[in-house]
Parts: sequence; C-alpha cells; structure tokens
Amino acid sequence: MYEQYYPIALVFGFAGALVTFIVLLSTFVGPTKVNRGKYKTFECGSDPVHDVRQRFSVKFYVVAIIFILFDIETVFLYPWAVLYKEFSMAGLAAMMFVEMLLFLLVLGVGLVYVWKRGALEWD
Repeated sequence: MYEQYYPIALVFGFAGALVTFIVLLSTFVGPTKVNRGKYKTFECGSDPVHDVRQRFSVKFYVVAIIFILFDIETVFLYPWAVLYKEFSMAGLAAMMFVEMLLFLLVLGVGLVYVWKRGALEWD
C-alpha cells in the first residue's frame, strides 16, 4: 500500500537535499566581507530622510483587516456555487439558497456598517 508514496517521498527527499546543498554552498562560497555600508539603512537607493520606524495610521491596518475579512467571506461563495448545481432535490437546494441569501445579507449589512462608519476613507 505504501509503495505508491515512494515517488513522492523521493521528490521531497531530493528537494530537501537540494535546498540543504544550496544553503551550505552559499555559506561557504559566498562573499563574507563585512563593512559599514552593509548595515546602513537602505531606502530605495537614497539616504533615508527620516526614521525608518515611523508609525502608520491605524486606518491602514483597519482597511487591510476589512479587506481580508470580506475577501475570505466571498471565497465561501465559490464552493457553494459549484455544489449548488449538484443538489437536485428541491428542498435541499432551496434550503441552501436561503442559507446563502442569509450569509450574503449579513455580509452586506457588515459592508454597509463599515462604509457608514467611514472605515474605508483614507482622509
């Protein structure tokens, strides 16, 4: 039974050996000169104008979290759309449709709430 997994184990073993070989090769052969320029703060090829550790606005993080939240919720629509065609029983298909409408309603209410609160504004 395990014979069918030997090729996969062989590929993973080869990949691990190759990664180990490349890391060791770069450690021993790569340049190791240490100078002050290596550890200087780098900002797009020019000298930094201000402190690199500046604070970001909280709105940046809020928009990012909201984007991830709504993006993950909309991903649930794809499996539902694929499986919806396969259920031919009228009762089960209707129940799935109502459940998805409720899901979309909650998603829409959340989007309207976030929009009205001004969380998507960059001002």
